[in-house]
Amino acid sequence: MNYKDYYKIMAVDKTATQDEIKTSYRKLARKFHPDVSKIKDAETRFKDINEAYEVLRDKEKRAAYDQLGSNWKAGQSGFTPPPSWQDQYQQGNGNFNAGAGGQGDFSDFFESLFGGGFGGGQHAGQGRRSMQGQDSNAKILIDLQDAYTGATRNFTLQDQVIDQQGRTQNKDRTLKVSIPKGIKPGQKIRLKKQGQAGVGGAPNGDLYLEVGFNPNALYIVEGADITTELSISPWQAALGEKVKVPTPTGHIDLSLPKLISSGSKMRLKGRGLPCKVAGDFFVKLKIVFPKSLSTEEEALYQSLKALSDNENSNVDASAKKKEDA
Repeated sequence: MNYKDYYKIMAVDKTATQDEIKTSYRKLARKFHPDVSKIKDAETRFKDINEAYEVLRDKEKRAAYDQLGSNWKAGQSGFTPPPSWQDQYQQGNGNFNAGAGGQGDFSDFFESLFGGGFGGGQHAGQGRRSMQGQDSNAKILIDLQDAYTGATRNFTLQDQVIDQQGRTQNKDRTLKVSIPKGIKPGQKIRLKKQGQAGVGGAPNGDLYLEVGFNPNALYIVEGADITTELSISPWQAALGEKVKVPTPTGHIDLSLPKLISSGSKMRLKGRGLPCKVAGDFFVKLKIVFPKSLSTEEEALYQSLKALSDNENSNVDASAKKKEDA
């Protein structure tokens, strides 16, 4: 059998990171997928790509392959694993099985290294390869209200497909998605078998949708906590009153304490996102003065100023007397 250069097949350097290997795999898998590609040897190339990825994505398989490759001389016409290979890398490591993903359809080269023996006689490459599709990831934006109540929404995603000329194109796909109550930003929704297509009748991969929230003029979302800013008048801040506070589930009454300062936060426990551990709802207060004053209002403010100045003068006089005494 011939030695397979998995790095060359994957179009990456031997120093490639796992992310680089994964990115290259996705690009090549789309290009040579036999269900869409019109390239003459697409199925063979696709099989080699999956086999190479099976080894290079696995830390232990890759390390073993690298050690083997460092002793392999370029230009040799045939390949046979060294006598110590089976004892060192097959019998001693339960992870080294043909088709770790459960597919069991690889070349004689792969079977001789990671399969059940050296002959590679169990090779199933004569038939069409069966390979489960890769998982996919996408992001969606939902309204805050949907996270409070749960909902079903339609989302349009863009898939990359290969046309008859082998070019990559974007294709819209609409999915109906159930939004669970209490979901937080950054959490993912799994849609089974909505990922990349499988090959040879194998199932599709799964699609993972990362959830984000649409911008909201009233609320700021931080984890499971929600914050809103509420404008109050100077007299409400001074006297303390009941005020109406908008929440995603409707308005509630909030009792303000007397002499509360602008910028203060009031916490409503458990009124944030209804997760397994419910978040809190915070009301940040902002004292807002009227844009203009009537003659009567201005007179009242002048009276308040005079009263305040008089009280401050009395306090200062009392303090001076104590100092003199």
